[in-house]
Formats: sequence, structure tokens, C-alpha cells
Amino acid sequence: MPNKPRYKPPTPERLTRSALHYLERYASSRSNLRRVLERKVNKACQALDLDPDDFGSMIDTVLETVTRNGLVDDKAYAETKTASLRRRGGSRRKIEAQLAAKGVDRDTIDAVLNKDEHSDEDAARTFARRRRLGPFRTTGSREERRERDLAAMCRAGFSFEIAKRIIDAKDGLATSGEETPRDD
Repeated sequence: MPNKPRYKPPTPERLTRSALHYLERYASSRSNLRRVLERKVNKACQALDLDPDDFGSMIDTVLETVTRNGLVDDKAYAETKTASLRRRGGSRRKIEAQLAAKGVDRDTIDAVLNKDEHSDEDAARTFARRRRLGPFRTTGSREERRERDLAAMCRAGFSFEIAKRIIDAKDGLATSGEETPRDD
């Protein structure tokens, strides 16, 4: 089998290089980087018949080094990810779920989202515009697609009230509590 990958035993230098290579390509939380390094160690250990538990302290050392050098900062990661998801129309619930999945702790998530100046309604409007839902629909009848549009908004993490307000708005400009008058 000439195409079989050849693994080398994990060393602090190799793990540091792997961490730096990963961080050059992706922003990451500390917990996510730990998972990446653990997967790398597990693959090498399986191929070389080593015990992955022997490399736990090595991973901790690499994580301390990259954290101390400022390459991994959970708060900065959460702020950047939140801003990115809000620009794309991400709801608070969706942002919480994605940050939690990447291993950001609950206190950091709450702190970042409490500082966020974008409302879920603004994000819902952006989401509807991107997906061409409700007042942004260019094809088909809005009334025929209303239920599906509402369902898409709710699946994206928006409350039913916000979804209804955005989908039922005449021109997509309805603001909290007041609906744009409809021409009947």
C-alpha cells in the first residue's frame, strides 16, 4: 500500500506547527483547537499503536503557548464570529449554538451578545432579504409561500413574533411593534 499515510509520533514541535498551521487558516476557540490537536494525536497513535492519553499534557502545553502568545482568544473569536453571523442575518439563538459548539463558554457568549448592538429584528430582515422571503420575494405569490417563509425564519432561530412581523411587512421596513400599513 504505497498511498497509506505515514505518521510520526507527536512531539511538542510537531503539535505546535500543526496548531500554527491551523490557526493561519481558521479562527478558533481554545476548545476547538484542542479537539483539532486531539484528532491529530489520535490518528498518529492509531497508526503507531501508541496510547493517546500519554500526549494530553503535550497538547495542554501547546494550548498554553498559543494562548499566551495571543493566537487564541475565545472572547475575540466570539466577537468576530458574532459580527460575521449578524452580517449574514444570524439570530441570537443561532449564534449561541454555533459558539457553544466551538467550545466557547456560556459567560463569554453572554458577555459578547449583551454588547452586540444589532437586534434580532435587524438580523431577521437581513436573513429574509438574503433568502428572498416575504416582502423580498421576487417570484411566486407571497401569500402562497407565507407559511414556508415563517417556518424558514423560525428554523433560523428567530421568534415567531419577529418572523411574522418581517414576513408580513409590506416593504421589509417594519420596525419593532409597528407594522407598515398594507394596501388591501
